[in-house]
Amino acid sequence: MLSRRSLVFAVVAASTAFAAPAFAVETRPFDADSFAAVQEADRPILVAIHASWCPDCQKQKPILSELTAQPEFKDLIYFTVDFDNQQDAVKFFGAGRPSTLIAFIGKTETGRLVADTERSAIAVLLAKTRPANRG
Repeated sequence: MLSRRSLVFAVVAASTAFAAPAFAVETRPFDADSFAAVQEADRPILVAIHASWCPDCQKQKPILSELTAQPEFKDLIYFTVDFDNQQDAVKFFGAGRPSTLIAFIGKTETGRLVADTERSAIAVLLAKTRPANRG
């Protein structure tokens, strides 16, 4: 018969055996100089133009969090643009509304979604940040 301590140990050991490692994508508020430096370094980039009041943005957020935690996106640089307070950046990216997601590899835009909250579409867009999918 298992003691309580043994049972707790077995449960903890079993749960950690199946836990996947967490990968943290570097997320930063957009600024033109940082964005240009990352483009020059030919890095994978995601730009998310969002607003706190935007329902589509709120739906995209957990999907992006889940997908960018996957190991294949460990090198992704994720810039956020505040639609209400960074109008110069919004214009720079040609975004007419919040909930615009733009994928780049270096200086090349590889894809764009507007107001799409489907996990599969967002996953396809993120895949376009991987160098094997350039062009």
